[in-house]
Amino acid sequence: MRYRDAYDRGRAVLAQASVTEADTDARLLLEYVCGTDRNTLLAHGDREVTKEEEGRYRELTEKRSRHIPLQYLTGVQDFMGLEFSVNEQVLIPRQDTEILVEEALRNLHDGMRVLDMCTGSGCILISMLRYSNDCEGVGADISGEALKVARENAEKLLGARALTVRQEDPGEPGEFSGGSAGTHISFVQGDLFEKVEGKYDMVLSNPPYIRSRVIDTLMPEVQDHEPRQALDGGEDGLSFYRRILEEIPGYLEKGGMLLFETGYDQGEAVSRLMEEAGFLEVRVIKDYGGMDRVVCGILRFDDPVQ
Repeated sequence: MRYRDAYDRGRAVLAQASVTEADTDARLLLEYVCGTDRNTLLAHGDREVTKEEEGRYRELTEKRSRHIPLQYLTGVQDFMGLEFSVNEQVLIPRQDTEILVEEALRNLHDGMRVLDMCTGSGCILISMLRYSNDCEGVGADISGEALKVARENAEKLLGARALTVRQEDPGEPGEFSGGSAGTHISFVQGDLFEKVEGKYDMVLSNPPYIRSRVIDTLMPEVQDHEPRQALDGGEDGLSFYRRILEEIPGYLEKGGMLLFETGYDQGEAVSRLMEEAGFLEVRVIKDYGGMDRVVCGILRFDDPVQ
């Protein structure tokens, strides 16, 4: 079978299944299977596809037609210019979340300690450490399976040869040192701050924030395949913000910065919660579509919560 014929067949299968961006996904899956790039379709459409490639491509397009996300089929997603490994144990990193990382990097200084709450694939924390120097980062998550993905990404993107496992069982989430000079990253499994120790100069979180009743209305790629515990923010979507803010004075240095990713309509509500919890200079940062995306603030020194 010719390359273009395979693509046309895959595109038709995905379009019939009402897959969003069927053209693009059909091309990306074919490139993934054949190890090609987008120029192949344009300049070498008559290239022969092997039987093995054809079979693998049929298998993947059939799975995509069942609305399994493209990223779970290829196993990767680009984020902050880096390629992260993903599977169905973690949320797929979104471009909107880059707004959170970019804002944090503007306020990050060498030598800071950073906590990433609900780390998932580790994309936020690993990006922070990749683009900084001499910083220490801890990623916390309730899911051990998610932390295995985060650890794989840390090894791959922060310099696997320089990373040192600091525990006997290398199959469990652990601590590593390496990457940029002095960089240190560790992962802890627990319910929010349950296993977190010490205080941090900056805390970031992209917590579950979708209202429980809304999840079943989302596109099937999300509601049927991404981990529900990483999506469900309770009845009003604010459950995890409240829980984090209740405990954070014990883990964030006075004068330290807290940054949350939020839903498009949650900026005002999360800002109010942060102000009530003793944060100053609270502000909302919009994404490239003009929607509320990040809320950040500084923990004041005379925090009334403590």
